[in-house]
Amino acid sequence: MDKGLNILIVEDEYISGILLESLLSPYGRCRLVKDGREGLAILSDSFQNGSPRFDLVLLDLELPGMSGHEILKEIRRLEQEENPIGTAMVKVVVVSSLDDSQNIIEALAIGRCQAYLAKPPTARRIAELLEQFRLIEPFTGANPPTDNREAVWNRVRSN
Repeated sequence: MDKGLNILIVEDEYISGILLESLLSPYGRCRLVKDGREGLAILSDSFQNGSPRFDLVLLDLELPGMSGHEILKEIRRLEQEENPIGTAMVKVVVVSSLDDSQNIIEALAIGRCQAYLAKPPTARRIAELLEQFRLIEPFTGANPPTDNREAVWNRVRSN
């Protein structure tokens, strides 16, 4: 599997952030931030200052400082201003406990996120999305990706 993805996780809940980081770290470098404005600043820097671009952003909707919907709209605005024509949009996956149709439609249709996952996501679903986005090669092994919940809980307990 490709270990070279650059992934930004914008999640203010500690356990959810650790879970997402543990599910995504096999695929690349994860950067976890807990505030919407900080996440947007990091993304903006990657567009404007030649910092490494993010291949994938996982975004909660309920964040301090700025909602996930606001961040998503701002990401798309920055892409229009800063991206050369023909550059692909950053892949954004909303990961939220809000599973009502209004939030889902707003994220997918207005914010143009590529996927909307209800919390908690599974390792298998994450792998399927990465394959669908062509960020990793299709998994062909006998053992599909699994959730290592015990490792997550051990990490939470140690902090």
